[in-house]
Amino acid sequence: MLDVLKRIIQSVNSARNLSAALEIIVEGVISEISADVCSVYVFDDTRNEFVFMATRGLNPESVGQVRLAPNEGLVGYVRERAEPINLDNAPAHPRYHFIPEIGEEAFKSFLGVPIIQNRRVLGVLVVQQIEARRFDESEEALLITLSAQLAGVMVHAHVTSVLEVEASAQQFSGTAGAPGIAIGTAVVRESLSLLDTVPDRHVKNVEGEVAEFRRAVQAAQIEIRTLADQLRDHLGPEEQGLFDVYLHMLDEQALAGEVIALIREGQWAQGALRTVIGNHVATFAAMSDRIIRERADDVKALGQRVLAQLRNETGGEREYPENAVLVADEITPDMLGEVPRHLLAGIVSLRGSSNSHVAILTEAMGVPSVMGTENLPLEVLEGKAVVVDGFNGIVITDPTEDQRRVYERIQKEEEQLAEGLSELKSEPPETLDGHLIRLSVNTGLTTDVTTSLDRGAEGVGLYRTEFQFMMKDRFPTEEEQYGIYREHLSAFAPNPVTMRTLDIGGDKSLTYFPIEETNPFLGWRGIRVSLDHPELFLSQVRAMIRACENTDACLRIMLPMVSSVAEVDEAQRLISQCYQELIEEGIEVEMPDIGVMIEVPAAVYQARAIVSRVDFLSVGSNDLTQYMLAVDRNNAQVAPLYQEYHPAVLHALKQVVDAAHAEGKPVSLCGEMAGNPASAVLLMAMGYDELSMNSPNLLQVKAAIRQIAIPQAMEILDEVLRMDNAYLIRNHVDERLRDLGLARVLRRQGDGFAG
Repeated sequence: MLDVLKRIIQSVNSARNLSAALEIIVEGVISEISADVCSVYVFDDTRNEFVFMATRGLNPESVGQVRLAPNEGLVGYVRERAEPINLDNAPAHPRYHFIPEIGEEAFKSFLGVPIIQNRRVLGVLVVQQIEARRFDESEEALLITLSAQLAGVMVHAHVTSVLEVEASAQQFSGTAGAPGIAIGTAVVRESLSLLDTVPDRHVKNVEGEVAEFRRAVQAAQIEIRTLADQLRDHLGPEEQGLFDVYLHMLDEQALAGEVIALIREGQWAQGALRTVIGNHVATFAAMSDRIIRERADDVKALGQRVLAQLRNETGGEREYPENAVLVADEITPDMLGEVPRHLLAGIVSLRGSSNSHVAILTEAMGVPSVMGTENLPLEVLEGKAVVVDGFNGIVITDPTEDQRRVYERIQKEEEQLAEGLSELKSEPPETLDGHLIRLSVNTGLTTDVTTSLDRGAEGVGLYRTEFQFMMKDRFPTEEEQYGIYREHLSAFAPNPVTMRTLDIGGDKSLTYFPIEETNPFLGWRGIRVSLDHPELFLSQVRAMIRACENTDACLRIMLPMVSSVAEVDEAQRLISQCYQELIEEGIEVEMPDIGVMIEVPAAVYQARAIVSRVDFLSVGSNDLTQYMLAVDRNNAQVAPLYQEYHPAVLHALKQVVDAAHAEGKPVSLCGEMAGNPASAVLLMAMGYDELSMNSPNLLQVKAAIRQIAIPQAMEILDEVLRMDNAYLIRNHVDERLRDLGLARVLRRQGDGFAG
C-alpha cells in the first residue's frame, strides 16, 4: 500500500493544476484496486455544491457539468456523515440519486470516502463496480489513507490553478512575525544553487581545489559583511550580531574547516560542501525543536551562498518595485539587505516562526511579516498584489477592492490611533476611580529600549535573556552579559527590570547547545537546564547582579518553568551563593528581589507555597494557556483551540492572584493577554498589580484602563467567571466594553480583517 500511495502522491505533487491532479488520482486508484469506476466530486464553497470533477469509467463529457446539492445523493450522504459509505447495492439505498447523464446505472457497488482537511469536507472520492459486493477492508483502507494524504495536495493544487487562471482573492494562514499591514507586489526570491543536486567528483589537484573553496568562502563573507552594512542603520547591535554568527560559521574552525578536510581526502569542493552542509542540516532537521530547525535553514542558506560563489552564480542586481513584498520558501536575514529599505513593504516566508531570526529582524526594522505560510504557491505569485497582515498572520493574494479598502483603512486607523494615543505616554495608567496598575514591557533587544520609553513604559516586566544567547555561536561570557544587562538596567532606571534567567528548551534552543528530545515542551527546559548546569546559571546571575553596581537600577530576577518548590529552593541557594561571592569580591550591591514565573498547572496549584519563598510571582500567560489546554499555539492545525478566554485559564489566573495576595506579595502577568485591552481589563479586575506586554500594545492598554472604573471591570469579571464557553466569554467581554465606549481600543490579534 505504501508504494501505491507514494507513487500516486508523488505524481499529484508534480501536477500543474487541480484538474491534472484529480486525473492522476482517479487513474492511479482504478489501476490499483478492483473497481470499474473512480470519480472525484469537489465541493465548491462559493456555490455550496458538489462538482463532478474527474472520472474513469463514467461519462467524461459530464466532468464539470454535473452538480449536486451539498446533501444530495450518496455523495451528499458521505459529506453529511463525514465518514466512508460502503454499499453492495447502492441503487437500493434511500439516499441514492440517479444521474442519467453520467452513466452510472449499471454499477451496484459504491464506496465513497470524504476528503477532509481542518474539519472541512473538500470533496468525495468514489469507486464503483458492476458486481454487487462490498469493497474489502484493504480497498477501503487504501482510499481512506489516500484521501487523508491528498487533502493538503488538493488545496495547494486548487489554489495554484485559481491563481494561474485569473485574479482571485485567496487567504493563507501563517504565524504573525512582525505587526503591521503591508499592501504591495509580491517579489519571489528563488534559490540559486541547490546543494542536493551536486554530484561526487574526485580531484587530483587538491591544493588548487582548497584554494578555490577558500576564494568562494571569502567572497561569501564579503557579501555578508556588505549586507550587514546595508542594514546597519535599521538594526541594533544584537540584530547586527546575527551576521557575525554567520561569518563565524564560515571560519575554518567551523564549517569551512570540515569542508577542507574532505577536499584533502580527494572530494571536489562542491561535493565536500554538499556533504558537510547536508550532515549539519540533517542533524538539525531531525530534531523536534522548531528553533533548531530554523538554524538548519540558516546553515543551508550559507552553504548555497558558498556554492553560488563556487559556480559564479552570484545572481547580480535585480530591480524591486515600490511596496515590494519579499516572498520565499525560507527568507534568510541576508536577503533583507538585498531590497532597498524604502522599497520593502512586507515579508512572507513559507518557513519559520515568530521566534525566528527573520521575525526578530523584521520587527526591529518595522517591516510587517508573516511566517510559516506553508500552503502558499510560490510558483505563481511573482508580480501579484498581496496583503500582509502581520497582526493576525494572514496573507491575501489578489485582494478584492473591498479587501484592499479594508486594509487601507486599517493602515490609516493604525496611524491615527498611534498619533492619538501618543499623548497618553506621560499619563498614568489609572482607572476612572483612581486605581493604578503598573504597565511594563517585554523586551530582550536594545532596539526595544527607545520605543518602550517613548510609549511610557514603567519598567521591564520580562527581559528575555535568551536572545543574547541565541545571537551567539557560543555561550556569552559573564563580561559580555554584564555589558548588555547594565545597558538595559541603566536605560530603565530607577524603574524595575525583571530579568528572566536563561529559558531555553521547548521552542527556544541554541545551535551550539542542541537539546534533542521527543517532546521538548515537556522536557529539559527553563529552570531545569539552569539547575543541571549551575556554571551557566551562576555566570548569568553574577552578571545581572554586578550590572547594578553604582547605579540606581532596580533589578528583579525571575525563574522560568518552575514546577516545584524544590526547584525554587535550589535556585535561591545558588543566587545567594552568587551574591555572597560578589560581596566578598568588593561589589557593593543590594540583593535583588527574586520571583517565579507561573507557567505550568503544577505551579498554579502550589502558587502559595512558591510565593512564600520568593518576593513576587509573574504569570507567563502564553505557556500557561498552552499547558493547561494541551495546545501548541504555533501549530496551525490546533491554533483555534488555543483560547485565552477558556474558563479553566481564567480561573487559574484568578487563583494565582489570590495566592500571591494572601501572602502579601505582588503578582504580574506577561504575555499576549496583557497586551490585549479586553483581557487586560479582566486581569486588572482580578487584582494583578502589573501587566507586561510588547511595547506596541502599551498605549492601547493604557487607553482602555483610563476609560473604565474598577467596579465596572469587576462586574464583567464576575459575569464571565460564571460562564463555561470561551467563545461566549470573548464575545461577552467585547460587547460589554463596547457598551462602555471602549470600541476604539479593542483591536487585537485574532480578530481577522480579511472580510
